[in-house]
Amino acid sequence: MKITILDDYQHVINQLKCFKTLENLDVTILHTTEKNPEILASLIKDTEILTRERTIINDELLNLLPHLKLISQTGKISNHLDLKACTKYNVAVAEGIGSPVAPAELTWALIMNATRKIPQAIEGMKKGKWQINIGDSIYGKTIGIWSYGKIGKKIAQYAKVFGADVLVWGSENSRNAAVEDGFYKAETKDYFFKNADIITLHIRLNETTIGIVKENDLMNMRENAVFINTSRAELLEKNALINTLKTGKNISVGVDVYENEPIYDTNYDLLKMDNVICTPHIGYVEKDGYELYFEKAFENVINYINNTPTNIANPEVLK
Repeated sequence: MKITILDDYQHVINQLKCFKTLENLDVTILHTTEKNPEILASLIKDTEILTRERTIINDELLNLLPHLKLISQTGKISNHLDLKACTKYNVAVAEGIGSPVAPAELTWALIMNATRKIPQAIEGMKKGKWQINIGDSIYGKTIGIWSYGKIGKKIAQYAKVFGADVLVWGSENSRNAAVEDGFYKAETKDYFFKNADIITLHIRLNETTIGIVKENDLMNMRENAVFINTSRAELLEKNALINTLKTGKNISVGVDVYENEPIYDTNYDLLKMDNVICTPHIGYVEKDGYELYFEKAFENVINYINNTPTNIANPEVLK
């Protein structure tokens, strides 16, 4: 079967140990993103199996891919993939697995960099300047974590080691679990945004969480506070972040996710702001993580080819 792997930006997929799983199979790897469904379909028109996570898979694209039989995810299904449309076109979707380790570590790196203002200090030194700014410590601060899941729990433990307090917002179960672990819970979203020195989002994106963070929430943050988003850009109300920053609100920001990716425009608004740190969606981009994600995705591919499909999210298409 013809297999296509999408969006290998770093040209590393065929260097992974797990790539040997696909040895002797007909595999094509694309290294750039094509958002136009017709152009993308022309590039993969004979493909029977697709693998990757972020490419938009909808009715318009599926209608142009009559040979497609399986989409093997390198992670869980999110808003990029229309499962109902896949079922309509009789395309099976195999879910992959994830790990909280790399995203949590990147989140903490952004927290440290935004709080201590490290990138700005480095940039100043490159320009021949010395000690151009002054940052803050983590110790004694209140770190607000929205959603106490696998990643949120790791961030809470990092915060504990650094001597920070932890304030959790999210579902009642999420907040109660945080209290059981010795942390604090916010009774309201308003309290959460007004009382945390650093806020980091770890919410799963779905129909109920799109736009859940409002512009008013960001405006309620403390002066000199830090806002981190390594989850999904769509969790924020449309233009909420950029509008808040353009008011002159005195906060520092670290973001790893954007509504339209990849971003190649050097004039992108957030890239031009001194109080914003942007990373190119690298939360999950780490060697061990890639081996984990792609090993499972490739395993699902082989199992499907061998008529023993695994981790199928829409098993009705197999009947």
